[in-house]
Amino acid sequence: MKKILLSVLVCLFFSDSLCSRIIPKREFRGIWISTIWQDQYKNMTVPQMKNYFINMLDSLQSYNFNALIFQARPCSDAFYYSEIEPWSRYFTGEQGKSPQGNFDPMEFLIEESHKRHMEFHAWLNPYRVTTSENDKLHYRHIYFRHPEWFIEYGNQIYFDPGLPQSREYICKVVEDIVKRYDVDAIHMDDYFYPYPIAGVPFPDDRSFNRYGQAQGFGKNQRDDWRRNNVNTLIREIKRTIVLEKPYVRFGISPFGIYRNRKNTPDGSGSDTNGLQNYDNLYADVKLWVKEGWIDYNIPQIYWEIGHASADYETLIKWWTLNNYGAHLYIGQSIERTVKAKDLRNPQKNQLSQKMELARTLPANYGNCFWPVYELTGNTGGIADSLRNNYHQYPALIPAYLHMHNKRPKDVKSLKAQWNSDEYRLTWKQNGSHTNPENAQYYIVYRFKEKERVNLEDPSKIAGITRNTFYPLPYKTGKTKYKYVVTSIDRFHNETRKGKSKTVKL
Repeated sequence: MKKILLSVLVCLFFSDSLCSRIIPKREFRGIWISTIWQDQYKNMTVPQMKNYFINMLDSLQSYNFNALIFQARPCSDAFYYSEIEPWSRYFTGEQGKSPQGNFDPMEFLIEESHKRHMEFHAWLNPYRVTTSENDKLHYRHIYFRHPEWFIEYGNQIYFDPGLPQSREYICKVVEDIVKRYDVDAIHMDDYFYPYPIAGVPFPDDRSFNRYGQAQGFGKNQRDDWRRNNVNTLIREIKRTIVLEKPYVRFGISPFGIYRNRKNTPDGSGSDTNGLQNYDNLYADVKLWVKEGWIDYNIPQIYWEIGHASADYETLIKWWTLNNYGAHLYIGQSIERTVKAKDLRNPQKNQLSQKMELARTLPANYGNCFWPVYELTGNTGGIADSLRNNYHQYPALIPAYLHMHNKRPKDVKSLKAQWNSDEYRLTWKQNGSHTNPENAQYYIVYRFKEKERVNLEDPSKIAGITRNTFYPLPYKTGKTKYKYVVTSIDRFHNETRKGKSKTVKL
């Protein structure tokens, strides 16, 4: 890590071509796929949608992304088969309307993502039910069975965060997903208590009077009570996940400002001026990270470097100092990044500045880009720039050592042999695949004859596979190469040395 940090510091003062070579082997490279307010899905046939997703995933794989964050529950409805909630209107055009053949987009995306060695994170919005007064709910929506659980605010309907029944229901949805689907993580973004409407108080008197004071919160402690409600939800979701599948992670992508310095008595907030997680959305993200209730944190630092109220550099440095050593990834806005001018060279956009800055901070474990549609559309040339520079080589997701801090067993019986008309490496898995502590996928490295074996060099990754074989590019059989195969478990721990085989190609 020290060598990488030094190299990146050097590249800040020299050329982009030098910096493009400083590529870490481990880096979270995520992309958000939103479904809310997206009209294209409801107009697609099932074959069209499958083809659309396959093309998208192929593009993401070519850009060396390794994590997909898909909005599976935009409005208390589903982009997956659920007996708890209705199909999403953003999927079929009408809430509750079944797709052709009950096609399950989430199941399809999980399978196709894993084929391409990308994680799948199921993104859920906890409280939102409608986005406007014109939204029509399906008759079997939970709203009609328990209208007392809901609150109307700003022409929208929300679960009341102050009710234990709301939290129990949301945890039931999470449990259902984790139990039935092979997700790698459950993900939530910045929508907890709704964004405040000026001059309009959130109407939770009923639940506060019933539960707040009984829990020991005084009349002037409603903000503390609201934060406690969200804290309780986060803690209970984490517990729900652990009890079902302890290897599945829980991540949050909060609004980019935790608290402004002027609003914190001890001056511990950031030197910014804007909406705050703690005071306005009642999301105490720092507490969640500190207590281990979430496994990764992706603050949405969407602003530009040099922004007057919320400077990117100020915020990224603040979050790295306030994340307690946990997994921190930076949420990046594609449009705002490519539209902003590089402060060192106004002929360029700010992608290079932002990526270089993110990589100089050892507490930062990667980035997540918003949204996928601007990436696959190559807005501002961002896809080309990432592929040719910052994502030039594949990257492993940083290991979640707080969840499991042991390496998996090496592969067994590594051989090079002909199979039909293909020359390939073959090996045997060591231990059952159903155990998340055993190998889930494999990294194949390639080195020239007499070249030093360095498994930390991502340029030496020849391939990533879930198979127990890897095809070799046989030519004349006269050139020697050394191949090394390592095992990676569900937590992304890697065997130390792997197994090696020298072959002639």
